[in-house]
Amino acid sequence: MISFAAAGGSAAWFMTRGTGALALVLLTLVVIMGIVEVGRFSSESWPRFLIDAVHRRLAMLTVLFLGIHILTSVLDSFTSITLINAVIPFTGSYRPFWLGLGAVAFDLLLAVVITSLLRARVGHGTWRLIHWFAYASWPIAVLHGFGTGSDVKQSWMLLITVICVLSVLVAVISRVLTTPGITPGGRTVAVGGAVVFVLGLAIWLPGGPLGTNWAARAGTPNALLHYSSSATASVSSK
Repeated sequence: MISFAAAGGSAAWFMTRGTGALALVLLTLVVIMGIVEVGRFSSESWPRFLIDAVHRRLAMLTVLFLGIHILTSVLDSFTSITLINAVIPFTGSYRPFWLGLGAVAFDLLLAVVITSLLRARVGHGTWRLIHWFAYASWPIAVLHGFGTGSDVKQSWMLLITVICVLSVLVAVISRVLTTPGITPGGRTVAVGGAVVFVLGLAIWLPGGPLGTNWAARAGTPNALLHYSSSATASVSSK
């Protein structure tokens, strides 16, 4: 995919890259607001209902940009991704596992948004249970970005992702340390899980997406690999 960028790319491909990065940033903000429960810090100038409204709007924006991200991926003929592949996990031929993680993350967020809109009908208990899935969608989305992202080795994308990951880690630690009533076991699970995820990324990335021949190892179809190589050779000869 990076070679394809060197060959020129398409408008849809560039939109896919941009909206994917922006969606990750927005999702990170939504998750952080939920983790630290920003509403606890409400004041006269920023009442609780206003903070909650900002949280909801950010969530809606996240889904909107994810929708654009998916649509432009489908419109880009290079990867041959269909709407079914983008919604039903692990059904595509292009990097199926990593693309499937993106579909899982999107489906989880979509379920959260739909139940939030129908909160009065589904009940608070059901809504709260499904709402927790928003937190699960974040690490899945991060893995999806590393696994399928064409900019994974670009310094700007790495910087954005690192900032997002560390921000969530700080938010988890801050919430655990400042919230009374959490048991020692609960603190260990929360902080330990976040730290393990970050350390796991640090161990996996050098030999994975940041290593050599990742496109082939990630499941890019041979036809696309050959096209990419030919395009790079064509550009280099000019």
